[in-house]
Amino acid sequence: MRLLRTVFVTRRAFRIGWALVLAFAVSWAWPPLFVFVQLGLLAYVAAMLAEVYLLYGPRSGMKGERRTMERWSNGDSNPVTIVLESAYGMPMRVRVLDELPVQFQKRDFVFTGTIGAWSRREFGYHVRPVKRGVYRYGAINALVSSRLGLVERRFRLDADKAVAVYPSYLQLRKYELLAISNRLTLAGVKRIRRVAHQSEFERIKDYVPGDDRRTVNWKATARRGRLMVNQFQDEKAQQVFSLIDTGRVMKMPFDGLSLLDYAINASLVISSIAMRKEDRAGLITFSSKPHDTVRASRQRGHMQLILQALYAQGTDHRETDFEALYLAVRREVHQRSLLLLFTNYESVQAMQRQLPYLQRMARQHLVVPIFFLNTELQADLATRPANTEEVYVRTITEKMVHEKRLIARELERHGLPAILCRPQDLTVNVINRYLEIKARGQL
Repeated sequence: MRLLRTVFVTRRAFRIGWALVLAFAVSWAWPPLFVFVQLGLLAYVAAMLAEVYLLYGPRSGMKGERRTMERWSNGDSNPVTIVLESAYGMPMRVRVLDELPVQFQKRDFVFTGTIGAWSRREFGYHVRPVKRGVYRYGAINALVSSRLGLVERRFRLDADKAVAVYPSYLQLRKYELLAISNRLTLAGVKRIRRVAHQSEFERIKDYVPGDDRRTVNWKATARRGRLMVNQFQDEKAQQVFSLIDTGRVMKMPFDGLSLLDYAINASLVISSIAMRKEDRAGLITFSSKPHDTVRASRQRGHMQLILQALYAQGTDHRETDFEALYLAVRREVHQRSLLLLFTNYESVQAMQRQLPYLQRMARQHLVVPIFFLNTELQADLATRPANTEEVYVRTITEKMVHEKRLIARELERHGLPAILCRPQDLTVNVINRYLEIKARGQL
């Protein structure tokens, strides 16, 4: 019974079998052919039995495993490698059917190739998850056959592997490396010109062309006999909080990811950048009530706390209560801080209902509302209408796009420096605004 569960007849064998059946039918009309058909049938059965013997000769004819990272990065391309090792003393053909997690909705993921005698082969591919959580693999089905190709033996390998999908830590590492090497401009981050010195003096150094001459230290210059300048650094230990709306307005998808996932990925990166700048990073998630809070800190292991908190977030389809957010900020945040508020507005009226609570928070903190352009609407505006219905749709689309910009201007008018951007540009825009605030001493 075990043999029957693991041995399969190939398409080639079926085609040969149907040819023999047809030959038997023809032999009724021409009897001399019957002898050759019998010989062909005997050769066919003998070849199949011989291939079964070859395939089941080694007890463990094929070993294999699936290699990937311990956890995947949400929204990014994550590599996966299938490694097969053959115990056969001859080259074998192999078809590999990997049972991907149900989240990918793909059931025809097949590789084909040849493995040499007593050798190994790797098959690689990439996956792009768009939801956080646990992804469970099935088995690796390796269907092995010899050069005859009449029968396949199935090996089920490395079954029930689970991989957790976390917020985009690959994006986090990318920006961390650029920040360490002072090359954030390569990712689109702008160089911000300083308009004022911060309060923290760092050191006196030799003048080099390009230094601000207003920072010349004349006493040190007189002592050394060459130009010396004062060097200042950004003020440290300031608090940067990511306030993430997990209500229904953040459920909308773009390129597979929800707005909430874009906000989570961006808040993870900005928390890391802030800590690199020796500021303290914190987190508050909310919808109809406050959910998770991570106090602002830059101690060792703090990024892991933020990562774990972000991993567990999900939209709850409820209306967001900004009064509850205001009370949570008042209770948890006692020092003037930069509050990066990730939310979304679809109408001026929705923003105006929340505006009084944003203004109250802005009395003690610097509040930066962040919301999103609808990129699908932008794409619709690029096409010319062909009929009356399309003209009507275009008019409504232009009104919705204009209303988004009107919301941004209204927030700016009330002293709330808003960020309105496409979801894919969110991380770079947030970093730019943070660096601009630091350079201009607005916090």
